[in-house]
Amino acid sequence: MTEVFLSLQGETSRAGLPTVFVRLTGCPLRCRWCDTTYSFQGGETVTLTSLLARVADYGVPTVCVTGGEPLAQKNCLPLLTALCDAGYSVSLETSGALDVSKVDPRVSRIVDIKPPESGEEARNRWENVAHLTSRDEIKFVLANRADYEWAREVVQAQKLAQVCPILFSPVQGELPPAQLAGWILADRLPVRMQVQLHKILWGNTPGT
Repeated sequence: MTEVFLSLQGETSRAGLPTVFVRLTGCPLRCRWCDTTYSFQGGETVTLTSLLARVADYGVPTVCVTGGEPLAQKNCLPLLTALCDAGYSVSLETSGALDVSKVDPRVSRIVDIKPPESGEEARNRWENVAHLTSRDEIKFVLANRADYEWAREVVQAQKLAQVCPILFSPVQGELPPAQLAGWILADRLPVRMQVQLHKILWGNTPGT
């Protein structure tokens, strides 16, 4: 595990909610714009019991398990189930490169689909789409117009808006948010535009 901390959820339909973040260590992907590279290595080994106790200390009902890529650890699955059993509202942030079908159905799965500019387009596990439900969300992080057009075609071709909510996010410092918003409006896309609330509030400081 890399860290456990309390912050406001900065993305997804839970944006703005006080949330305990559990960041697991390690990731098999190397997306060009990754903002959590510090989680690739290191961390500490903890027991499930002690981790649940740390989460409980914060006293809030919403928990997000993230990374890195949390599903790269086999013990992520029992952690998610234990959090649900303890009564938390749980979300999982995953790269979309690994199988999500075995995740506890009570968890809201936030699944990335990697566009070409990420450098990891080939790692998209398209089989995951069939396992998603209306309680899950799909996220596209976009760097430019080409990424946007690619994502637009994926959304339309796979009818993703009929599966679950779709999130479009601009890469910070590369794609101006207002520009992405304009494209979405012009095309009347059935997606939710989002920016990273935590970065607006606190910048790029880890653990916030």
